[in-house]
Amino acid sequence: MFNPFKEGEALRFLGQAAQELDEGNFVLQNVDPSRNFVERNGGSLMIGCLVCTDSLKNTRALLTLSGTTKAIAQKGRNVTEGSYPLTLRSGKTLTFVPPIVSALEIDAALQENDTEIHELTKKIDSLQNGKEKTELKKKRETLTDASLSKVFNLYSFHCADKNMRSLKEICAEQNLRTLPPTGTGECCAIKLLDYAYANSLKPLSMCEALYKKNAPLVVTPPCDSRCKIILPSILGLEILYRDEYIAVINKSSPLLSIPGRGEEKKDSVTFRLKNLFEECIEQPSVHRLDMETSGLMVLAFTKEAHRELSRQFMEGEVSKKYIALLDGVLAKKGIASVGQMELYFRLDVENRPHQIWDELYGKKAVTQWRIIDVERYKKADGSVKNVTRVEFTPLTGRTHQLRLASADSHGFNTPIIGDSLYGECSEGERLMLHACFLEFTHPILKGKMTFTNPAPF
Repeated sequence: MFNPFKEGEALRFLGQAAQELDEGNFVLQNVDPSRNFVERNGGSLMIGCLVCTDSLKNTRALLTLSGTTKAIAQKGRNVTEGSYPLTLRSGKTLTFVPPIVSALEIDAALQENDTEIHELTKKIDSLQNGKEKTELKKKRETLTDASLSKVFNLYSFHCADKNMRSLKEICAEQNLRTLPPTGTGECCAIKLLDYAYANSLKPLSMCEALYKKNAPLVVTPPCDSRCKIILPSILGLEILYRDEYIAVINKSSPLLSIPGRGEEKKDSVTFRLKNLFEECIEQPSVHRLDMETSGLMVLAFTKEAHRELSRQFMEGEVSKKYIALLDGVLAKKGIASVGQMELYFRLDVENRPHQIWDELYGKKAVTQWRIIDVERYKKADGSVKNVTRVEFTPLTGRTHQLRLASADSHGFNTPIIGDSLYGECSEGERLMLHACFLEFTHPILKGKMTFTNPAPF
């Protein structure tokens, strides 16, 4: 996944730490005597640094390693349970960040089923393939999953919004149907950001790299398998791309694009972006998605980038595509598999924010569509029905354009599932509309930028 923070300053600190390791001023120590300290990846270690500022604008540099069994210590000193300082030969200080959950806590969580799992493994290895072996493997898998669940229940993370979120809660929000990979919560980026937000530090620069003695650092982004599960929840945004001019994010549902009126509607994409990055301009948004709609958005960090992106949206130079699930089968209504519609809507001033058909005073909304498939959809109440998956390409940018193209009698007369304004939204249901494609020209660098993001439904 994409590193949401600049790498430069953190990489410089990592380079200095690597040199100290090479020269023996820093040493690796085993923080859990009950485990064998074995190097993997050919002796490589994943090492990470996060450069932050505190409330007084003082710079703080944090250092950590992935995993739970090893730590970096000053030569001649033993590690402690908590964080501790590491002094570089230059005189600068790094704070070593320990694991969120210690290896001893993990071992304690695994202990209950450990003996039985080992006994099952011995018996499985002694058997030829057959029914008994298959059944024993299933039993072992059940016990292993139960043990891993206990481990994962130990993890909670400090977040940018000053709240804490458990790994269990994060997985539930993402509708993960299986347990996360072993080691989730032990990556450098997660430990560094958790420590920063726990201590009211403002992240500025972050870098992770593979370290091997007397070899160049190999910079790597946060991993897709583990960090991608947790990092968006810690930051409050899933950042797909970021440079000094723009950011592209995957907006969740439900979340406002910009703040509404009142303190209770302050939380939004732009509010969270400005909270993460102090260099962001006051109004970074150049387009919006409805609160219930998920998917791709581009935002600007500078006024120059904002002006140019706004121009591209106004002049129709930005390409967008959406995926929607419509509550019915369009083919039964004689609707072609591809086509284009022109509709006219205006605000219903007596029923805001609804839009209504008005061929005389309404604004023209042009939408292309492509029917992808008819599929079975399980509703929140457990019932199952046939629905139509549609790809929409809006050629204009009208309010509620795709929701109206679906629900209005002048369009498909088939609302999007979960549409609380123009259809029905059952408890536990969301609007099944997702911005899956976004293409524009970089406002400063001028290259073509293309992003795709599959629908989460």
